[in-house]
Amino acid sequence: MNRQEKQAQAKLWSLFHKACAGRQLLADGDHVLIGLSGGKDSLLLTELMGRQARVFKPAIRVTAVHVRISERKYLTDTSYLERFCREAGVPLLIRDTHIVGAERKSPCFLCSWYRRKALLQVAQEEGCNKIAFGHHQDDVLNTLLMNLVFEGRATSIPPALPLDKMPITLIRPLWCIRETDIRAYADLRGYRTQKIPCEWEDLTNRRRMGELLRELETLNPDVRSSLLHALQRQENVPHGHSPQQNISGIGQNTSEAPAE
Repeated sequence: MNRQEKQAQAKLWSLFHKACAGRQLLADGDHVLIGLSGGKDSLLLTELMGRQARVFKPAIRVTAVHVRISERKYLTDTSYLERFCREAGVPLLIRDTHIVGAERKSPCFLCSWYRRKALLQVAQEEGCNKIAFGHHQDDVLNTLLMNLVFEGRATSIPPALPLDKMPITLIRPLWCIRETDIRAYADLRGYRTQKIPCEWEDLTNRRRMGELLRELETLNPDVRSSLLHALQRQENVPHGHSPQQNISGIGQNTSEAPAE
């Protein structure tokens, strides 16, 4: 690893720890299932979680799972993911699933729903108490903008979300990291992402919110900090002082972003 790679890795490692410590995402005894889609975000998450598992405190175990949906056309196989996980010291599971009853639902919803269902099943089978997703800061802010524009809610995807019906918590250890930093590191490290053509990829509202965020940054270069601070202030509103309770999204199910 050259000097530039080491510097980029050190920055991401620091932000990863900031996210985990600030929201207490990890604790001794955790067995964390990593959702490894094969995109740059989930590859970075796997690399960082594998490194964290080798640290004495907190003492955690990690397992990665890659979910393949039979109705989606894959242009790459899983050999690179298997090699990547071996190098990261992370056991990898491959789970195949398929979509049932697709007549009345959007393809994006169905893809996300069946992947999530498979992840929950694997987590229960493996005895995992947490599932880690690769959502980054841009996902958090894009979801906030989407919920504001289309639903009038100041909510976003939370860093940690305990599930009501099973003893599993969803965590997002990359929530402090910008997508541009992930992309730059992925290029430096030569990440080979899974190629899954999607005819709806460029038609989503989430993609449009990403464009809106970039426009807002030209108006105010510090808009990211402003939006994150707004979420934090809303989270700290005392009970009874707001028409919307818990509107930062902590502890409730909010609109999800597909992590790469």
